[in-house]
Amino acid sequence: MEGTESRSGTSSSVVADWSLVFWTLCSVILPVLITLWCSFQRSRRQVLIRDIFRKSKHDWHYTDLFGQPSYCCVCAQHILQGAFCNCCGLRVSEGCLKKADQLFLCKEIMMRSNGGAHSSMPHHWIRGNVPLCSCCMICKQQCGTQPKLCDYRCVWCQYTVHDECMMDCLKTEECTFGEFRDLIIPPYYLSTINQMRKDKRTNYEKVVPYCRKHWMPVIILANTRSGNNMGETLLGEFKILLNPVQVFDLSKTAPAKALQLCTLLPCNAVRVLVCGGDGTVGWVLDAIDEMKIKGQERYIPQVAILPLGTGNDLSNTLGWGAGYAGEVPVEQILRNVMEADGIKLDRWKVQVTNKGYYNLRKPKVFTMNNYFSIGPDALMALNFHAHREKTPSLFSSRIINKAVYFFYGTKDCLVQECKDLNKKVELELDGERIELPNLEGIIVLNIGYWGGGCRLWEGMGDEPYPLARHDDGLLEVVGVHGSFHCAQIQVKLANPVRLGQAHTVRLILKSSKMPMQVDGEPWAQGPCTVTITHKTHALMLYHSGEQTDDEASSMSEQDHLREQTDEDV
Repeated sequence: MEGTESRSGTSSSVVADWSLVFWTLCSVILPVLITLWCSFQRSRRQVLIRDIFRKSKHDWHYTDLFGQPSYCCVCAQHILQGAFCNCCGLRVSEGCLKKADQLFLCKEIMMRSNGGAHSSMPHHWIRGNVPLCSCCMICKQQCGTQPKLCDYRCVWCQYTVHDECMMDCLKTEECTFGEFRDLIIPPYYLSTINQMRKDKRTNYEKVVPYCRKHWMPVIILANTRSGNNMGETLLGEFKILLNPVQVFDLSKTAPAKALQLCTLLPCNAVRVLVCGGDGTVGWVLDAIDEMKIKGQERYIPQVAILPLGTGNDLSNTLGWGAGYAGEVPVEQILRNVMEADGIKLDRWKVQVTNKGYYNLRKPKVFTMNNYFSIGPDALMALNFHAHREKTPSLFSSRIINKAVYFFYGTKDCLVQECKDLNKKVELELDGERIELPNLEGIIVLNIGYWGGGCRLWEGMGDEPYPLARHDDGLLEVVGVHGSFHCAQIQVKLANPVRLGQAHTVRLILKSSKMPMQVDGEPWAQGPCTVTITHKTHALMLYHSGEQTDDEASSMSEQDHLREQTDEDV
């Protein structure tokens, strides 16, 4: 009996052990299998969605969460996630993508004209998901207030109308392209121009749409790598308001190729909005210079800036602000572009010739829009550039970028790598040798702002200084005693060492290797001769918005100086 009991106890314990092992394996393996199955289904779903996106005429983008209450334009159900078209604004659930492609047409970027130079086209209505606070064009009451798919919006003029106000006449009524008619390239325009080119006719002015005298089509050039991922969002918003053919992603299309659209538009009428930092603006201006070389001077556009970079000194100088983070609606940006005034910007040739009797290398040639410098600020830019090359993913925020600059500036205050610069260089302004005081840096300015918003030439503004402009063919040359002196100037606690103004600047680096930069592009340079001469003018757009306190005080000081000069005369 005892043996039987022991055997039964042993078997029950074995069963219990195997049961524990089985359930342990189930608890471990089952979640893994479920995870693998879900991952497979998700990847399979993403492949199907990408295939639909690739074949579709819509510019679909998928989102996990819509920014406002949204309803599927096919099944009319409320949706939290799904796809939206960057061009026409259509929103659908994942399961209704194929039906949406069959049922709804996207914006036509090009269509045949029905005849004549002053053709027209009807409204293109999309139902539901109208912008918040939009009003009906018929009854002037607010649209989109009901929690369902309701009301209509025209994808061209952006007018909205209630379901009950929609009449048959509105479906065939001529679209006027709304508030931004002066900026939009109509779908039928390019088809007409294409036919004229085949007939070897170039009098494009006769095809100006809407019988308008002040048509100024705008081209959007956005650098999606600038700023804190603002470029992607801006591309979509501009495509909704304008013709998608006017909007270019510079990470996919080079400026030289995008600007060829100017040759299909009336002469001296095009405006370009560059969304990016000062480096992106320089890239676009270089492409415009290439148009001049090709003999396309009459198609040269005027350039406005939407600042997405870190410093944005050129944008600040031209009145477009120190940085954009989405605080201003895209509609207001387009209004600013329409109202902006045309001005000229000096562009300079910077030639760096290495020293040496047996030097067979060609001189380095740069184009300068903002400033050239040698010394501590160039060293900070060089260190920042090297750090960004190693870990580019860390430098997607303007605040982080400025914090890194601050770190390297503080480090240079302690190390002083650029001291005794005056013993290492010679400076000539318009051929005249300048005796240098004890300096660590020399900065050659073309514009009013430097270092992310500092008016370097003015300093504290407590002493008279020659007037400076960005279109007078003159460069302003200043010296700084070090990184700490630069910081003092930025907070208006010190003045720079003003060395003078000149049409031509020549700087000779006699010995050692020093950091240099042109418009934020730094490098380490050995003994050389740097010559800065005038190259050309760029046609820019100046936004005369609200002035800051610094700008207002600067203007009043310059006016006071003018009055004193007039009295002396």
